[in-house]
Amino acid sequence: MPTVVPQNGRCLLLLASLLILVPLLLSGCRQTEAATAETLAATDSIQNKGSDTLVNIALAWAEAYREVAPELSIAVTGGGSGTGIAALINGTVDIANASRAMKDEEIAEAQANGFDPVEHVVAIDALAVIVHPDNPVSELTIQQLADIYTGKITNWQAVGGDDRPIVLLSRETNSGTHVYFLEEVVRQGDDESEEIFAPQTLLMPSSVGITSELRRNPNAIGYDGLGYVDPAHEKIVAVARSADEPFVMPTVETAASGDYPLSRNLFMYTAGEPQGIIADYLDWILGPTGQAIVAQLGFVPLTAEE
Repeated sequence: MPTVVPQNGRCLLLLASLLILVPLLLSGCRQTEAATAETLAATDSIQNKGSDTLVNIALAWAEAYREVAPELSIAVTGGGSGTGIAALINGTVDIANASRAMKDEEIAEAQANGFDPVEHVVAIDALAVIVHPDNPVSELTIQQLADIYTGKITNWQAVGGDDRPIVLLSRETNSGTHVYFLEEVVRQGDDESEEIFAPQTLLMPSSVGITSELRRNPNAIGYDGLGYVDPAHEKIVAVARSADEPFVMPTVETAASGDYPLSRNLFMYTAGEPQGIIADYLDWILGPTGQAIVAQLGFVPLTAEE
């Protein structure tokens, strides 16, 4: 004989079922919302890391781009060109900033990880050679700089200065600026050269480290991106490719024309051709607003080449 449930009993059973189902439904909604938020966070952000030379420009770009895409989060950190490139290779950043071109072995590592890195020139930099304001030396050739940084010349008197020992300042080895100076100055562009920095060279972790040490030490010499140099506290030295060529000061104009011997491109690298928000961001950087920021910070915009 079937069991008959009273009317009030059926109501109680229905209520109990609803009390069980409602929290489950709410929980499911919350999980769906959390998953959606997580997806949005993943798709509406750009991780950008690398060159300390580029970091100030990159931070300014990220800040200005908020007006274009306020929903987009752009995280910018320094650490050096090598650090940024390594992060791109292992897939932890979207864009790597570099003040040097990627090395063949780095490209090979990226390809082994399943992608071809794509290079984007985003600005031009003039690498300024700087000394203490009290130093009477105002001109140096690439050869003299090479002899100074390899330890062949150790006294300022040998290049027209006072009888004082030369204190060498350089960026640390992970810096793209260090690599550029090693290749173009210490080794004078010779791919076969095995010259290295003199062992007494003081390796600084940042541009600030070089300028801080140089300002307090009248015997020091260093190098830095033009946008980081303060002529009120550091003296910029004119550089010549050789003794029979003109000495040239680093400026926006001489860097853009190539007349200044230590001009170089600044790069951003992506894992393959950029798509979506990354492509939009790079297009903006290479456009009028992005390049105007380059000029404002003392670097050389790409439009200066035209």
